[in-house]
Amino acid sequence: MANEQQQPIAFMSYARSDDEHDDGRLTEFCKRLSAEVQMQTGKEFPIFQDREDIRWGQAWRQRIEGSIDTTTFFIPIVTPSFFNSLSCREELGRFLERERGLNREDLVLPVYYVGCPLLDDDNLRKTDPLAEELHKRQWADWRDLRLSTFTSPEVRSALARLAQQIRDAVGGQLAQAAVPAVTDQRRARLAEVAPAEESGGAPSPGGHSPPTAKTEPPTRVVDQMGRGHHTSLAEAIRKAKPGDRILVRPGLYQEGIVINKPLEIIGDGAAGDVTVQATGSDVILFATTMGRVVNMTLRQLGTWFAVDIRQGRLELEDCDISSQSLACVAIHGGADPRLRRNRIHDGKQGGVWVYDNGQGTLEDNDIFGNALSGIEIKEGGNPTVRRNRIHDGKQCGVYVHTNGQGTLEDNDVFGNAFSGIEIRDRGNPTVRRNRIHDGKTGGVYVHANGQGTLEDNDIFGNAYSGVEIRQGGNPTLRRNRINRNGRWAIRVSENGGGAFEDNDLRENARGAWDISADSLPKVRRARNLE
Repeated sequence: MANEQQQPIAFMSYARSDDEHDDGRLTEFCKRLSAEVQMQTGKEFPIFQDREDIRWGQAWRQRIEGSIDTTTFFIPIVTPSFFNSLSCREELGRFLERERGLNREDLVLPVYYVGCPLLDDDNLRKTDPLAEELHKRQWADWRDLRLSTFTSPEVRSALARLAQQIRDAVGGQLAQAAVPAVTDQRRARLAEVAPAEESGGAPSPGGHSPPTAKTEPPTRVVDQMGRGHHTSLAEAIRKAKPGDRILVRPGLYQEGIVINKPLEIIGDGAAGDVTVQATGSDVILFATTMGRVVNMTLRQLGTWFAVDIRQGRLELEDCDISSQSLACVAIHGGADPRLRRNRIHDGKQGGVWVYDNGQGTLEDNDIFGNALSGIEIKEGGNPTVRRNRIHDGKQCGVYVHTNGQGTLEDNDVFGNAFSGIEIRDRGNPTVRRNRIHDGKTGGVYVHANGQGTLEDNDIFGNAYSGVEIRQGGNPTLRRNRINRNGRWAIRVSENGGGAFEDNDLRENARGAWDISADSLPKVRRARNLE
């Protein structure tokens, strides 16, 4: 504790409901910022997040209510819920008091996370002294970054800038002792001048301008009843300028659309109220640098894709997507989209195809009931697939082959007719922390020179073996729990091989291993529980 008392630290104050709504994103923000500061300074930089943790309480009493004046930062995550939280307001007020006592103006580092009328509206802001004070500060504006992945260049750059701000405010103190304690007499003098400084409307530290309200983009309304600017999506796209927003009123729009300029297209209504379906073309062909499509039902009734993403970064969110012919979504040609919270189902040739060097991030989607694989990755495809439910497919959950790659993390893969994950033909994905269970055949099937790295997965309750390796398959398995499967935990045959370390292979119907004689020389085992 003595060393911790001497080092700079931070407290992150936020509304817990905001973190829960964003699936722990603020917790991840906290961890990544701490690591980025350490990267830039070479010293650990603890950020206390959970005010219910005893270590928060101890550190808060020592730094804020006590006499330890080593540099301490306060990072408020500013949202409407933050201002509505009594705990957040009390923490901010107490810290501002401490900051004034130290004669500092650079220790509160607001992260503007969700737009707040209380900050953006001049008249409203004048009614709240805390909002007025935060408005003066140098901001980290995350309003546009909130829905981007932490691995995106924009988010990484924003974290680096915030870490640099902390580094500059700390100065040499990461390697020095704490600053001298502030005397009561000095605090009294500072308290006398502080109100005058506040009322004078002084600029924020370093001359930084306060945040400005977001300017809403021009909006075009599509309404089949003629109560908007356009009656069809195609017409609205044709007449829109890059950066425009298109608001689509409820209705059935029987047309395919080509998005060939940066646009935001939003379904205006409850889920299912706005349906776009096509027979003679893709429902959506995306062929531009960036764009966003939200809250629409997309149905392919012909022999095309429902959504064909050929380039750029499309953010496809909260949509219901199905196809009676090809896959529901195709990602190729180096495209790098973001698919979040969609229902992708009943594709005649699969849910999502990623091929021809397609990339992308798929998060929190429900992918089910597809005739072939839920997700197929091939020909240099390399997506990140995270926290999806991939289930009840007529074949595999995820099929990686023909030099496909990909990172599969924290997914729930279950109830598929074939294997939960199949890897073959030099497919080489990284598979971490997934639940692969209750498959009607096996859990993971690696064959025909497939590879792959499987770490920390739960593979259980599958009808056949948890993992089966054949015909030159050669994966690496570490720290997996492969239990309660209908046959063996791991079956290796027909010149299969692989490395198996620190796995739990207990409680399978026929035991831990079934290894054929020709495969035994290629199997490397260490520290497995059997």
